[in-house]
Amino acid sequence: MSYLNDKLKLLKKNYEMIFKDSYSQIDSAVCNLSEHDCKIYLENRLKKFKNEAVSFINDLKLKSKCSGCGICCRFAVSEYSYNELEQKAKKGDNYAAQFISIFVPYDSPDEYENIFPQYIKLLSGQKYYVYHCPKVTEDNKCPEYDNRPQICKDFPDNPAGFLPPSCGFMDWKLKSEPVWLKLRAEIEIINYFLEKI
Repeated sequence: MSYLNDKLKLLKKNYEMIFKDSYSQIDSAVCNLSEHDCKIYLENRLKKFKNEAVSFINDLKLKSKCSGCGICCRFAVSEYSYNELEQKAKKGDNYAAQFISIFVPYDSPDEYENIFPQYIKLLSGQKYYVYHCPKVTEDNKCPEYDNRPQICKDFPDNPAGFLPPSCGFMDWKLKSEPVWLKLRAEIEIINYFLEKI
């Protein structure tokens, strides 16, 4: 079993446990409330937890630092082809516009398959495209680091995303992931309850 396959199984298991726990807590808290009080409770709970979770994740990220491994510059994976990203950008998708302003596709898989091989194995059988920043230097430096686009400044933006072990944000990921998973679960559960009201 590969490193990332094990991580994916653990991620799913942890989310399931967090989801069940959150559902039980929310269900018992609202079971005797009127519809009006239930709605207020759910909205307040989500707002409070979202603020706390986002603050925790962002504060923790500020304490992390790029290790300079260069993998994020050399291995940007997307479910969209370059042409699809161009079309999305033309329709006003800011993320797609930033992405294609930085990254270009590799000519062949031979050029990228050894950068993060565990991730390639995880994606086996799926449609994906791998891009790289042509500006990154041999020693993994960005010549435009101080003026890099927002998507580069924001990376990594998802604590549940897969990072290579060499990434300087690995500690942030490990500590933030449970909070992020609970936030995702709370959003899903509370939206379900609000739709039922």
